[in-house]
Amino acid sequence: MIDPEARFPHAPLPFRPRLTWPGGARIAVWVCPNIEHYEFMPAQVGSPRDPWPRTPHPDVLSYSLKDYGNRAGVWRMMEVLDHHGIRGSVSFSMSVGEMFPQVLDGMLKRDWDVFSHGLYNTRYHWNLNEDAERAEIQASVEAWRRMTGKQLRGWFSPAASNTLVTPDLVAEAGISYITDFYHDDQPVPVRVRSGRLVSIPYQMDLNDAVMIGAAANEGEDFLRTAVDMFDTLYAEGEAQPRVMCVALHPYLMGRPHRIGYLDKILAHMRKHEGVWFATGAEMADWYLEHHYDAAMR
Repeated sequence: MIDPEARFPHAPLPFRPRLTWPGGARIAVWVCPNIEHYEFMPAQVGSPRDPWPRTPHPDVLSYSLKDYGNRAGVWRMMEVLDHHGIRGSVSFSMSVGEMFPQVLDGMLKRDWDVFSHGLYNTRYHWNLNEDAERAEIQASVEAWRRMTGKQLRGWFSPAASNTLVTPDLVAEAGISYITDFYHDDQPVPVRVRSGRLVSIPYQMDLNDAVMIGAAANEGEDFLRTAVDMFDTLYAEGEAQPRVMCVALHPYLMGRPHRIGYLDKILAHMRKHEGVWFATGAEMADWYLEHHYDAAMR
């Protein structure tokens, strides 16, 4: 087994060779709607944690609040991204594609990128043995191929429930990038048993599930945080380009009293030159071609 502490070559950001982005961009921004499904009565596959906070089950309140995203919130989010000409990179529960085909059709129509968030966001990978986790990852790969005829490009473990071998199994499945790690402002290579894998910076700070769903913040707090984060990374990106992720959930930011803040965030970013609104697959492909080999030396 690869030493978990050695999966990522350590190179302090100020001392690295300069990262490049297409067109000389100083920052790559990717917008990541989490389009998920939470089971009404979770199967509890290998999970040490109850997905629903209230017992006894069913937790109708919590289920309903999450279900809002696929029924109403996601369509507002699509309209806002359309208005700004931005393609989403979706953290996708694969079950959504078959349970809510209109959502899948809307994503495909817009040519949005997809990275798997597992089959359901109520089936965690903690405590799974290697064969069981391999089967879960492969099920996502096969589901995406069945729905689109394409190879799955990215991975985000359900509820970030990764194991010590998750990166190895993801690379083994032909997936190019993983978002389970939150330790950098640039893509970094991941050491795996076979293949090549890139860690693309996802975001737990600028994440509405953390800021709004699990705390006492609201839409205007999310807006202020996003603008502050962007302004800092954009300024730093003149010398050493960066990545910024905007992590969203349609059941939260897709609510009518919050959607306007997302519009304001994207409008602020679009005022600036040198911003590459990228997808996860685009960043992974660029990094693999231009920077991966040098970073692994």
